[in-house]
Amino acid sequence: MCAATGAYCLLLVALCAATGAYCLLRMRSTVEEQRRAAGGEALMGFGMAAMAVPPAVVAPPRWAWIAYLVVFGAAAVHALFAARTHPHHLHHLVGAVAMIYMAATMAASPGHHGHGGHSGLPLLTGVFLLYFAGYVLWSGARLVPAAAVAGGTHSASWGDRPELARVCRLSMAIGMLAMLLTV
Repeated sequence: MCAATGAYCLLLVALCAATGAYCLLRMRSTVEEQRRAAGGEALMGFGMAAMAVPPAVVAPPRWAWIAYLVVFGAAAVHALFAARTHPHHLHHLVGAVAMIYMAATMAASPGHHGHGGHSGLPLLTGVFLLYFAGYVLWSGARLVPAAAVAGGTHSASWGDRPELARVCRLSMAIGMLAMLLTV
């Protein structure tokens, strides 16, 4: 997926994998909704890490893109049903659809990254870029007050720290922006 320089791609892989690993820790929370959201975010983090591996390091076989379509298609359906009772899952739905879009784009142009010869920015890529840029700004602005409020409470476990969950979501949105720029 990652068509930029190797070091940049490997940093993106490391960021997404670390985010996915922390989300696995969050799945040990005592709060059910926290566990449920963390599972979807762990899937997204690890999926993004795998998709961002530079082809020069490991060239994915054609079936890998089909596997992404199936896994993130199932995640999108799950997020759609979960969003009926928990609106936060709408963001998971958008993320899963963005992953489906990127996987379909890569499956359609194996061995070639970028727009596949098209000039200009495809409409759907632009819509996703706008959404994730807005999400980065919104979640970054929410992070500042959360850090100031949470400064005095150190009794929460790693899985129950809301400011760290926000940092996870922010880093995944930044990673998604980076990946969409290469589509």
